[in-house]
Formats: sequence, structure tokens, C-alpha cells
Amino acid sequence: MTLTVEYKITRLLDAPRELVWAAWTEPELFSRWFSARRMATPIGRITLDAWPGGVWRATLTGDEGFEVTFDGTYREVRKPVRLVFTTGDPDSPGEGPASVVTIDFADVDGKTEMRFHQHGVNVDPAGWMEFFDRLAEHFTTASARPPA
Repeated sequence: MTLTVEYKITRLLDAPRELVWAAWTEPELFSRWFSARRMATPIGRITLDAWPGGVWRATLTGDEGFEVTFDGTYREVRKPVRLVFTTGDPDSPGEGPASVVTIDFADVDGKTEMRFHQHGVNVDPAGWMEFFDRLAEHFTTASARPPA
């Protein structure tokens, strides 16, 4: 496993920017993609207070009662253009301070370019890549689209 102190991921998502923003800021949509493949993030275990100083928290659940919780504080919220928040693993407090995540959302011909930047701690980008694969898959399903 390769760890890095800073990395960037850019994804082009097949959804309008407002819908991608909602997937990051509305618990019902967030729960559909924010987890590893064999896990789930129940809506009742998500808090997304998307305003500067607000908190976010998500508990992923797996087989045999396994749980992992991530949380942080929003630093900047500019709907639907930018989110900046801290993130850490409160179940492993000895792993150091929280890192900072910046996500910029840009319209690109009816799709959304999502530019993700994380820095501040040694992390493996593979976890986020799996989450973002699920996010992209979410937008290919009919349930991701608002009613016409």
C-alpha cells in the first residue's frame, strides 16, 4: 500500500453540478455511495450540517457488526461550487490530526467535473477511489435522477 501526504483526484460525473452537490450534502443521496462495496452507510448514521463550522459524520457498517466512523468540520461551503472540510477517523484517534479535503465542482457540458484534493495526513487514495466509483455508478441509475 502506498501512502501519500497529499493527492488529487479528478472525475467527470454524468450528472449536473447541482445533483453532484446534493450527493455530497443530502444524507439520503450520500448514503447511496459513501461506503466500500460490501458495506453500507445508513441514513440514520449520517449528519451533514453543510455550513462553515458545521459538522459531518458518517458511520459505515459491515458484516458481523463491523463499523467505522468518519467525521469532520466544514470550513468552506459555496453551493454548488466548493466544499472544504476536515476529515478523520474518530475510532482511531492515535492516527494523528484530521486532514483537509477540498472539492471543486465545475459544469462541463451538462456533466460535472469534480476535483478532489486531500492533504495533511498519510492516506491511501484507493479508499476514495472506490467511493468515487460508487458515486459515478449512482448517477447511472434511475433513482439518482430527479423526477421529470
